[in-house]
Amino acid sequence: MARILYGHPQVELTSVSGAEGIGERLGDFFPHLQPLNLTIKEQLDDVDVVLAALPHAVAAKLLLPWIDRGKTVIDLSADFRLKDAAEYERWYKVAHPRPQLLQKAVYGLPELHRKEIIGARLVASPGCYPTGAILALAPAVKEGLIEKNVIVDSKSGTSGAGRSMSLTTMLSEAGEGISAYALTGHRHMPEIVQELSLLAGEPCPVTFVPHLLPMVRGILTTAYASLSKKGLDTGEKGLRDAYREFYKDEPFVRVVEAPPQTKHVRGSNFCAVHPTVDPRTGRLVVVGCLDNLVKGAAGQAVQSMNLMLGLPETAGLEELGLYP
Repeated sequence: MARILYGHPQVELTSVSGAEGIGERLGDFFPHLQPLNLTIKEQLDDVDVVLAALPHAVAAKLLLPWIDRGKTVIDLSADFRLKDAAEYERWYKVAHPRPQLLQKAVYGLPELHRKEIIGARLVASPGCYPTGAILALAPAVKEGLIEKNVIVDSKSGTSGAGRSMSLTTMLSEAGEGISAYALTGHRHMPEIVQELSLLAGEPCPVTFVPHLLPMVRGILTTAYASLSKKGLDTGEKGLRDAYREFYKDEPFVRVVEAPPQTKHVRGSNFCAVHPTVDPRTGRLVVVGCLDNLVKGAAGQAVQSMNLMLGLPETAGLEELGLYP
């Protein structure tokens, strides 16, 4: 996020806080950020906007004073994403410190909630897996082209787990292998269900299985759903056209002609989506790719910030993917 803000034409990064590295130069803690010339502080200075990349449960408590002061706040944790406080407690094993804020927070996926984000004071930036899954399925769900029971298979690089030491993300453990995890339920699943159900206007059950890939960044999502009668009548070309129409004005979603690769969007705020139909089974198969640290996290948060502040939505975010 600091890297993106450094290149933002209308924003100045003036204060950085964190649980680690307090008193150190930011460039010593993260050498690639040397040009920012900032010191990591225990508390933020007074600022116009707070962007928080903190763990769940920690984020809400530290953000409450800023929220109470009416500051513009974008939270990248899960603390304000779910509308149901009981659902939040079920998945995150902690009571929410201010559950009444859950209804006030706006889910920060601009492609679905742009109007609500504009002028909002508190935005909950979506999880990386939900961003890929929702963008892959939203047009089909909204237009009633599929049955309301979907399967989402997502594969992520190791950076999705953060920087903390973990046996499963060590190179010697993750390298040259692929593994599925959280088969009975991942914390990001209720976000996917919440947003797809909102689009459908009725409950939309989701089977979601994440996988860990031996790469640093990127998410590749493949989603499957049986076509509805309308979807079958629409056909593959009509379905592709429906996707293009749905995303025609979206600056960061591209409906592409061939299945995309994570390398195509690496380092960018773009999501590439490729919908197709399996004619043998009458099933939608849609592939989506994004960078979990940009469109799946920091870039999307800046995109919401731009909307909240009345700035051009694409400001600071128009870098193309880093390929190869």
